[in-house]
Amino acid sequence: MTHFARVIAALVLIALGSALAAAPRDYSLDTRESTVAFFWDFGPDRFQGSMGIARADLSIDFDNIANSQVIVAVDASRAEAGFPFATDAMRGPRVLDTGSHPLITFRSRSVARTGPATATIRGEFTVRGVTRPGQLEAQIFRAAGSDPGDLSRLTIRLRSVLSRSEFGADGWSDLVGDSVELDAMVTISEAG
Repeated sequence: MTHFARVIAALVLIALGSALAAAPRDYSLDTRESTVAFFWDFGPDRFQGSMGIARADLSIDFDNIANSQVIVAVDASRAEAGFPFATDAMRGPRVLDTGSHPLITFRSRSVARTGPATATIRGEFTVRGVTRPGQLEAQIFRAAGSDPGDLSRLTIRLRSVLSRSEFGADGWSDLVGDSVELDAMVTISEAG
């Protein structure tokens, strides 16, 4: 962890410890500052793609993190896989089948604090109409320069690894690896 990340994590710890809210806070998504990067292997090479977040419903209880809820929908129909041939193949019927299933969703079932500014979010991913259990590892950051108790604008980094074959998205498995790593940066503001 870099020095900057340690400082931010320490500030988040202070903010989480001083949060006075007795109930979950609802947040809205800033779509302009929120993206999902994904990483995949094509033979010996590693590529990066991106997807926009279509919507997110987030409710965070800083006093009792287990009361928090997350629902995120990613627009797979506009995903970019790194180069045109891969993008077309990924969106096509042998992989994501975005013509029939344009969104990839995640719905939380439980949230557990794992550190001062981290949590594990367990829930269900739905990809191409197939729903499977999965989890997101979350890190939460306050806006740079904000006061320690100011939780009105946050950035959350969400990471996970999915198996393409578990969702039937296994086209070209002789060329493309089964694991897809997700790394999302989501900027949210308190709804109000």
